[in-house]
Amino acid sequence: MITKWFSVKSSDSLEILESSKETGLSSSEAQSRLERYGPNEISDKQATPGWKIYLEQYKNPLVFILAIGAIVSWVTGHFIDAIAIAVIILINTGISFWQEFKAQKGMEALKDMAAPKAEVFRDSQWISVAAKELVPGDIIKINTGDILPADVRLLEANRLSIDEAALTGESEPVNKTIEAIDDPSVGIGDQKNMGFMTTIVTTGTGLGLVTATGMDTEVGHIADMMNQTEETKSPMQARMDTLAMMLLFVGLGVVALVCGIGLYHGMPWLDILTTGISLSVAAIPEGLPTVVTIVLTMGSTKMVKNNALAKQLSAIETLGSTTVICSDKTGTLTQNQMQVMKAYDVSGRYWNVSGKGFAPKGEFIPDGHKLNVADSPAMIKGLMIATLCNDAEYINAEGNWTVRGNPTEGALIVAAAKAGLKQSELLESSGYKIVKKFPFDSARKMASVIVRDPEGNHFLALKGAPDVVLNKSANFMTDKGYIPLAPTTSEGNLGYDLSASMEIKADFQQAIAQFGSEALRTLAVGFRELSKAELELDYPELEKDINILGIYGIMDPPRPEVRDAVEQCYQAGVRTVMITGDHAATAAAIARDIGIIRSEKDRVVTGAELDQLDDKELQQICPQVAVFARVTPEHKLRIVKAQQENNEVASMTGDGVNDAPALRRADIGVAMGITGTSVAKDSGDLILLDDNFSTIVKAVRQGRQIFDNLRKFIRQALTANVGEVSVILFAFLLMGPDAILPLTPLMILWVNLVSDGLPALALGVEPEEKDLMERKPRKRNQGFFSEGLGHRIVTRGLALGALSYAGFAMALNAGYSAYYAQTVAFLTLIFSQLWHLFDSRTFTTVFRKNPFTNKYLLLAIAVSGGLSLALVYSPFGELVFHTRPLEFGHLMMIVAASGGMTFILSAIKELTKTKLL
Repeated sequence: MITKWFSVKSSDSLEILESSKETGLSSSEAQSRLERYGPNEISDKQATPGWKIYLEQYKNPLVFILAIGAIVSWVTGHFIDAIAIAVIILINTGISFWQEFKAQKGMEALKDMAAPKAEVFRDSQWISVAAKELVPGDIIKINTGDILPADVRLLEANRLSIDEAALTGESEPVNKTIEAIDDPSVGIGDQKNMGFMTTIVTTGTGLGLVTATGMDTEVGHIADMMNQTEETKSPMQARMDTLAMMLLFVGLGVVALVCGIGLYHGMPWLDILTTGISLSVAAIPEGLPTVVTIVLTMGSTKMVKNNALAKQLSAIETLGSTTVICSDKTGTLTQNQMQVMKAYDVSGRYWNVSGKGFAPKGEFIPDGHKLNVADSPAMIKGLMIATLCNDAEYINAEGNWTVRGNPTEGALIVAAAKAGLKQSELLESSGYKIVKKFPFDSARKMASVIVRDPEGNHFLALKGAPDVVLNKSANFMTDKGYIPLAPTTSEGNLGYDLSASMEIKADFQQAIAQFGSEALRTLAVGFRELSKAELELDYPELEKDINILGIYGIMDPPRPEVRDAVEQCYQAGVRTVMITGDHAATAAAIARDIGIIRSEKDRVVTGAELDQLDDKELQQICPQVAVFARVTPEHKLRIVKAQQENNEVASMTGDGVNDAPALRRADIGVAMGITGTSVAKDSGDLILLDDNFSTIVKAVRQGRQIFDNLRKFIRQALTANVGEVSVILFAFLLMGPDAILPLTPLMILWVNLVSDGLPALALGVEPEEKDLMERKPRKRNQGFFSEGLGHRIVTRGLALGALSYAGFAMALNAGYSAYYAQTVAFLTLIFSQLWHLFDSRTFTTVFRKNPFTNKYLLLAIAVSGGLSLALVYSPFGELVFHTRPLEFGHLMMIVAASGGMTFILSAIKELTKTKLL
């Protein structure tokens, strides 16, 4: 079947599909085609059953670690710990299951966008049928407000415009025609003789010939891409999987090593088993998954306050890894509210128009002159004309100003309000009345209305494309009066009129060119006095001999905060790339204004150019491209894949159906919460509650801080685990077959869950580092242990273990009991960890960090140390943990030695700049 229907004449398309405007399809032929093409529905791949999704969560290595911890706790008789860990397993797998199960909802949202019914011409009569029964060759009615039920080639278009933003990214409704398009490479956004499934008719009526149904439609193509697009694991998930596997193998390796030593020395199996259990407990950071979840949850809560809602906790950290943000233009980088930015009157004066969005706050600021806008008759009359010749309505709902209707027309009403001309007052209290309307159509590129003024006289108010209005005009209305567009034959005035006319016309055309160079959408306004006899004429006879007044330059301006946000990204080493369905000139102008295009080397590439590149060529040019314009959903998906092939961590923002495949593929998909379709929201990982690009930058900052704090926690937790394992290994290696365990399994559990877990959790709220947004982004394959962190964990952990074993051995050699010596080792390890927390707070040294900036950490250290001392000096500790009260002198020596070790090692690091410490 022909796919490029836009290049086929409407009459030929009927012939190709063997249909007729006189009869339509017969019922029998429609049924036959329904069997051939299938129902007009969006289908998805077979959904994975819920039970299978849930069981898949148990393949996570972290779950293995938790399960081992639960088994060890049960074997050692710590049933409460075993139950608690089992509950953690159920919570973690439950959360993961729900997130993955919800991801399947995107296709259901896409189905919900389809129209339920359609008016179709069959057997020479109009009937209503279920949209799923439409077939290629059907002729359907198109009316204002309809959701198109299939892809159609337009046969009739009566002032028809269709909102295709969700499908193409085009910010304005598209005015439709029926003329064939010669260019075979034209993109979806420029196929003005086509209508597409799920798009919304904003104005006018028409007839459409169904050319594609179901999965053969453009929306079906997107659905197919969504089915085939694999969701990539976030860098956070990959790092956690790697960490979990490493911990699992290290733990098993250490246990195997000790068992081997025990067998070599001929130790009893019971002693070997007890030691193995102690080491497995020491090697497993039981609190790791819990703390990671808590830290991410706290980050999620903070991000919601900054208008960013994370659907998946792992997405929060991924933001901190982002190296390139592929951002949509409309509504994200811009305000999604059209605004008059500049104005020009035919006396040659320019004004810049201030303000934001649809709020009537702003003013006309003279540009190159000092005249107030109120003193320009042409500009004031032009604003009145623009307000009267306007189908938009200005609404104030509890102080929130909005426009109902075409946003471009709304921008004109707002501009008039800034000059003191209010739409409601003109049409109500001032006595102006609209008598007849001639709506805009794409053929003549203008709109006009007949207006009766308060004195009962009539005039035609007109607006349209400046070059078209210029061709329809007879005079320029200047401060000096009406200057004919062509020279008059009046005696004595020929030279003056010719010279003035040519100069004004040249200035007018220069204004058109200047506004166009700034990617402003231009509209010219004019009027014509009407006699009573002319009131019954149609627009072809009326829209001529116009008195031209001025031009307005309109655009969807950048959000005020976006420039700073883009600059922050640049300083942080994060590239911002604009990917939009809008025209290249408009996109490039915005990109230059906000700093995405920073030099002549930054390229602008269109969808048509992308079609000429293979995936390898696209991958090669991606680092140089700042703007991708006039792109399709398939282009967006290719761009994201190419960025990832370049080892970039790609974030993609979007709001439409067309963005869904790319949102799903990206490392982190960011959907718009206000303007976003449900399909986009279900496909994304993060939802912006304010649709603002600067919110992404805040989230990047938060993501980086979270990753920093996770690394700090992992450093502290694993340093403690290395210390626990090494103190037992030192005993085995140095004491031989008669080795006494320096720590019992119960003591190790206390260290992991109380004296280490609680303070380490406080590292999750550690204030951000000063250079947080000055660093380059992390590479995709950069793990938790980069930049020497793994070395520091091992060396500091061995130091903790050595110090604890030294205290244990000294107590035994001094004649104290094994229980007393174990208590020395126990408290030495605890206080060494508590002192080490101050060094874990920073990636520099303890001397460069104010110890009082994290009050939660100080509180946690106090609580942890207090509970540990209470355990040692209480009858409960002596009964259950077999601890013994230490002499006060010994306790002070332990506290001093533990602190001294941290400060000495930090001093060595400060002086040598080594990464080993």
